[in-house]
Amino acid sequence: MEFTLDATSNKARACTIKTAHSTIQTPVFMPVGTLGTIKALDMQDVIDTLGAEIILANTYHTYLRPGDKTIAKMGKLHGFSTYPKSFLTDSGGFQAFSLSDISKPKEDGIEFRSHIDGSKHFFTPKKVIDIQHNLGSDIMMILDDLVALPATKERIKLSIERTTEWAKDSIEYFRTKQKEGIGVDQNIFAIIQGGIDKEMRTKSATELCALDYDGFAIGGLSVGELNNEMYDTVEHTTQYMPEDKPRYLMGVGTPEDLIENIERGVDMFDCVMPTRNARNGTLFTSFGKLNIKGAKFKEDPSPIDAECECPTCKRYSRAYINHLFRSREITYFRLATLHNLYYYLNLMKQAREAILQDRYTEFKKEFYAKRSK
Repeated sequence: MEFTLDATSNKARACTIKTAHSTIQTPVFMPVGTLGTIKALDMQDVIDTLGAEIILANTYHTYLRPGDKTIAKMGKLHGFSTYPKSFLTDSGGFQAFSLSDISKPKEDGIEFRSHIDGSKHFFTPKKVIDIQHNLGSDIMMILDDLVALPATKERIKLSIERTTEWAKDSIEYFRTKQKEGIGVDQNIFAIIQGGIDKEMRTKSATELCALDYDGFAIGGLSVGELNNEMYDTVEHTTQYMPEDKPRYLMGVGTPEDLIENIERGVDMFDCVMPTRNARNGTLFTSFGKLNIKGAKFKEDPSPIDAECECPTCKRYSRAYINHLFRSREITYFRLATLHNLYYYLNLMKQAREAILQDRYTEFKKEFYAKRSK
């Protein structure tokens, strides 16, 4: 991986990340393709319409179905999906958290039962890396111990101690495998934990950032805390993260969350929000959220967002999209998903341009001003 810090505007950063498969300009939002596909879209949509240089796939889900060994035989994620750009794969730690009724963290890994057939599995730091070697992702995330908030200080302390120990095992194993010729074009990120406890975040960030990782993520947020608590935690944590490596905030969030956390020094984001909300009838626009299922749109000839250049907005009216949603037409899911992801990716391009011009503060004010009309 090559990393360049192109410009700053106060703490906001514009960077360039080069992997074996693509050149990624930040700030960047990574569409979520859990099973190697973004729901309702094909790869032509992702490449030609969205111009996405990186998407996220899920280690836990692809391990269970179709299986990481099957994906390896089919040309790894790039060959299997035909997406030629970069993949980031998460480690399964979040799935252990979100499926806590069928999973249990232990000292040496996470035990869980498949949500598909109930079969028992055990993820260790090394096994997670082996799976991601089979997936062939450009950026892999290590196994971490994530806790829901609020949590006791004792549980948070255990979380970061366990995460640090797993991180030490992971980086040693990953670098050893690279020396053996395995995963030489892959990169690995560690995940900072600590809840919203600043002392715990400082400890986790300091310990992890001393290790030989290619980048660092902030995990364990947007899991029950207030927005201002998330923002304060990010602002506190980024000061302990290297300036010469990517900074990734996992699982966040709304357009407002992205704008706020770019201001606090974050480079990379992912979230299911634009795709999931699209399927449920909520569309993101320059002027805020729009619930397209509303009866008031039944005869509205205007586009979803007059400022948007996506194919959906350029061709179709709110009335037509409203009709498709209310009729449960399959076409709706593609058009709505395309719009929401286009909006998110274009917002990141606008943010980058503002940073390059050293006017991010003004850009943020303009962003909120449109939403208050």
